[in-house]
Amino acid sequence: MSLKNVRLEVMQHLEKDVESLIEKYLIPIDKIWQPTDFLPNSESDKFYDEVREIRELSKELPYDFWVVLVGDMITEEALPTYESWLMDVEGVDQVGRNSWGKWVRHWTAEENRHGDVLNKYLYLSGRVNMKEIEKTTQHLIADGFDIGTDRDPYKNFIYTSFQELATYVSHNRVAKIAKEKGNKSLFKMCNIIAGDEMRHHHAYSEFVERIFEVDPNQMMMAFQTMMKQKITMPAHFLRESGDQIGTAFEEFSNTAQRIGVYTSADYVDILEKLINRWDIGNIKNLSDDAEKARDYLMKLPDRMKRLADRMKIPENSYQFKWVEPARLK
Repeated sequence: MSLKNVRLEVMQHLEKDVESLIEKYLIPIDKIWQPTDFLPNSESDKFYDEVREIRELSKELPYDFWVVLVGDMITEEALPTYESWLMDVEGVDQVGRNSWGKWVRHWTAEENRHGDVLNKYLYLSGRVNMKEIEKTTQHLIADGFDIGTDRDPYKNFIYTSFQELATYVSHNRVAKIAKEKGNKSLFKMCNIIAGDEMRHHHAYSEFVERIFEVDPNQMMMAFQTMMKQKITMPAHFLRESGDQIGTAFEEFSNTAQRIGVYTSADYVDILEKLINRWDIGNIKNLSDDAEKARDYLMKLPDRMKRLADRMKIPENSYQFKWVEPARLK
C-alpha cells in the first residue's frame, strides 16, 4: 500500500473521534468571546471617549511593538489561505463534509476572530497606516504559501502543532508588553488570543499523538522531514506594496527577535516541548529508518541552540510602510 493510501486509511480510522475532539478543544459560538467584547461599543454614548482612551494609551507603545502587532494581525488575517490549504489535506473531505472538514471549518472560524479584533484595534489607534497594511494583507492572501507539507496530514499536523504554539508565544509576549505599558485593553485582547492558540496547539498535538499510536514509523519520519526543512512561518511570503514576495518577512522576524516577542531560542524551546509531549525518546518497536529519524530529532535541539547563540540581530529598526514614525509622536 502506498504512503498516501496508508495516511488516508489512518485519517479515516481516527475520524470517529474527531467530533469528541471538537467538543474538547473548540468552544461553541454562543459561548466564546467576540471582538466586540474588547472594543469600544459603537452603539454607546461613551464610544468616542473609549476611542480617545485607546489613542492616548497607544502613544506609550514603541515603534518595534507596532511592527510586531501589525505583522501578527496580518498573519491572522490570511486565514483564507490556511483554510483552503487544510481543506485539501488527505482525509479532509470538503464535499462530503466529513468530521475532519468540520474540524477545519470550526477551527478557522475561531481563528478568524483574532484578525478581526486586532484589525479594528489598529484602525482605532490611529498609529499605523491602514491602507498599506490592507495592501500587505491582500498580497499575502493572493500569494498564498507553501509550508512544505503537501497534502500529507502527518506533516500538516506537525506543522500546526508547532505553529500554534509559536503564535501563542508571540501573542502572549505582546500582551505582556502592552500590560507593562499600562494598556490593559490591548493586554486582555492579546492574552485571550494567546489562550485560543494554546488550546488549538493542544488539539493538533493530540492529533499527532493519536497517529503515533497507530503509525509510529511514518509519523516519526514525517516529524524528521518537517524539522530538517524547518518550520516555515505562515507569513513567510510577507511583503509590502511595491516589493517582492518575502521581502518584509526577514525584517519582521528581526523586529520580533529584537524586542523578544519570538526568537530563535523560542523555536528550539517549542521543538523540545513537542519532543517531550510526544515522548519521542520512549516510542517502541520502530523500524531502522524511524530509529534514525528519532536519533536525529533527539540531537537536534542542542545543535540548534549552538546556532541560535551565534545569531546576530540588527540593532536598528527597519522602516516599514505600515508604521510611520511621525504617527507615533
